[in-house]
Amino acid sequence: MTTTAPRLGNALARLLILAAALLGTLLAGAAPASAHAALTGSDPKDGAVVATAPKEVNLTFSEQVAMSPDSIRVLDPAGRRADTGEMRDLCSGSVVRYGVELRAGLPDGTYTVAWQTVSADSHPIAGAFTFSIGAPSSTSVALPDQAPGGGLVGTLYGIARYLSYAGFAVLVGGGAFVLACWPRGASVRPVQQTVVRGWLTLTVATLAMLLLRNPYTGSGELSDAFDLAGLKTVLETKTGAALTSRLLLLGAAALFVAVLFGAYARRTDPKEKKDLAFGLGLGGTVVAAGIAGTWALAEHASTGLQPGVAMPVDILHLLAVAAWLGGLTVLLVALYRAPSVERSAVERFSKVAFGSVAVLAATGLYQSWRQVGSWSALTGTRYGQLLLVKIGLMAVLIGIAWVSRRWTQRLADPATREADADETDEGSDETDEVPEETDESAGGEPEVSEAEAEAAEPAEPAEPAEAIDPQRAAQLARQRAAVATARRKRERDADPERGGLRRSVLTEAAVAVVLLAVTTVLTSTEPGRTEEEAGRATSASGPAAVPDRPVDIRLPFDTGGVDGKGVVRLSLDPGRTGANALHIFVERPNGKPLDVPEIKVALTLEAKDVGPLPVAPDRIQTGHWSASGVQIPMPGDWKIQVTVRTSEIDQTTIDKNVKIG
Repeated sequence: MTTTAPRLGNALARLLILAAALLGTLLAGAAPASAHAALTGSDPKDGAVVATAPKEVNLTFSEQVAMSPDSIRVLDPAGRRADTGEMRDLCSGSVVRYGVELRAGLPDGTYTVAWQTVSADSHPIAGAFTFSIGAPSSTSVALPDQAPGGGLVGTLYGIARYLSYAGFAVLVGGGAFVLACWPRGASVRPVQQTVVRGWLTLTVATLAMLLLRNPYTGSGELSDAFDLAGLKTVLETKTGAALTSRLLLLGAAALFVAVLFGAYARRTDPKEKKDLAFGLGLGGTVVAAGIAGTWALAEHASTGLQPGVAMPVDILHLLAVAAWLGGLTVLLVALYRAPSVERSAVERFSKVAFGSVAVLAATGLYQSWRQVGSWSALTGTRYGQLLLVKIGLMAVLIGIAWVSRRWTQRLADPATREADADETDEGSDETDEVPEETDESAGGEPEVSEAEAEAAEPAEPAEPAEAIDPQRAAQLARQRAAVATARRKRERDADPERGGLRRSVLTEAAVAVVLLAVTTVLTSTEPGRTEEEAGRATSASGPAAVPDRPVDIRLPFDTGGVDGKGVVRLSLDPGRTGANALHIFVERPNGKPLDVPEIKVALTLEAKDVGPLPVAPDRIQTGHWSASGVQIPMPGDWKIQVTVRTSEIDQTTIDKNVKIG
């Protein structure tokens, strides 16, 4: 009994719909791109109240960043620039710090510090905080709602990133499949088209990223993609240099593709073909490694821990992904469009895929340790959670590949398939022959048997061309095409195991599409190790207060109702006995301000049986409360209790002990 494989058109349509739906879900559910660098400190601190105006404002980051003269802006309560615009590089050793000088004679009030820069791994980051001189005041500063790297430009840039990875995989993996697994495929038209389309996709996506880079890291306006001054600035950055290098290497890749599908495909002498294959393999490997290096040079591998080791490991990882997923794509095309692909070619690709998986496991383990660093970051950060999804998809992909390998082992030999096909042809002659006469009134056309269709193709026409009925010639041409299609279908279905292999490879390719989407999102997400380090640097876990240093604590809460989850940030300045200024910021889990109906604070010194001393802060603006003159009568370990009410019935009390000097 013959196993019928799914039709190519329907199967590919289902694959594309599934891929588009899952990719859309991933991109829609993804937060704006976070980056490797994070703000770990500032002077003045967020929410601090200082007696006199500072001379400058400085920011400290976890990793190196690219600063421009306008990267840090300080705005007064009326929204006017309060800084001089002179950026100061205060970096020292491993400390990454930049500052901007303030104008003299600044009046009292609340000032807003807005900053935007580009992390060393190419992703834009931005943020804002406030501090007050003398006493807090209202402010008219309105910050943009759109995060850097978001909006339409961010979406287009993300799509271009995905397409660049996909194009790279098809170009490199397809070329490797032809050279290492199926040399005869160099002369197969569908295979040629697939690899060339991979090259075109990568080239167009790289050009799009180069043009979108300026608005992606800056204004977010699509029209700025054609700003020549902005493009010139991009070309001077590390990412611009990487994208330009990629375009140059794609020129060499075009030469590789031309020789592979030209001179190599036409070679008939085995020795000459072997020598040319060696040269193509060596040159292609160098070009592929160079293109992979453009990602390693500009993204996560280039910064953080052990960049000298991480970059070559990242290159190996990308090459292994391309060899597996790109080869899988070309194999899928070959199985559907060129049913004569040999069993030996599939077996050789199976070995290549196994080696690629081994390389992926080793390099992926190192990358996971480098970017995650702890079990808590694996489950508690977005990067870690995406990594778990990627590992799960890899496991599914390996399982499907194992099924494909079993189908490969059961493939019939070519001689057996040809004999089966001949028997099928003989048995179907009677079925293929249908009467020539049809109901012309119903619009039908006369059909002919396969033998008649073949006989309609004489080497030399018996009659002059003018004597042939054009309508009859058109009918015969259509029927010859139908007979050829039927013959190809019989050849395709002559081996039932080959149909099973097609279905398993198609499923494998569908999972690979989703895996590539997850990988694309993962490369634009802040690594778990960095996220945890930034959280430890910015949050105080039971801090010990010192004179003239505010006490800063973070208290997560959950009242159980609608909008019941968030974080309370509390600052007590100067954090010593006597009068203190209290500032409270209530934020949602995503960091945005949360307005709650009521918030109360109480201070208790249990060791001396003092308190609770109630504090009723005043609302300053959305998510911000403050109280001045909060008296702390004596030093010791004070318990700070914060009661948050988010509705008429939902409230909770959270507390933390701090040492007051």
